[in-house]
Amino acid sequence: MNFRHKGPAGELDGFLDAGSQLHGELRFEQTFRVDGRLTGKIVSAGDLVVGERGEVEGEIEVGRAFVAGQVRGRLRATRRLEIQPGGRVRADVETPALVIHEGALFQGGCAMERAAQGGAEAEPAPAEAAKGPRLAAVKER
Repeated sequence: MNFRHKGPAGELDGFLDAGSQLHGELRFEQTFRVDGRLTGKIVSAGDLVVGERGEVEGEIEVGRAFVAGQVRGRLRATRRLEIQPGGRVRADVETPALVIHEGALFQGGCAMERAAQGGAEAEPAPAEAAKGPRLAAVKER
């Protein structure tokens, strides 16, 4: 399983190993990996990686999240959420890009909007934009 992103190489800010537990608030800059149990709040514009044995419960707000373990609570990924095979997400999710691989589990609500540009309102997803003109054409007939 490869969790590297396609941008400039990011540094690993921290690691919570299997058998370790952390309760509280976590803030980091680039990338943090959880293979233990973390309960609380996570805030970062960077990448959160939840390994196969990792468990996170609480409120998460990150740039990107890659889940191969278990996440419960609320998860906001401002750029992308990817649930790997065997990953389990039981959370209300907000993200503009959601990838759920075969063998993954997702239970919860999901809100998807494109990121606002220059303070403008978020645009609807392409599928919703395509529905608009078709509905208008049907009503006109």
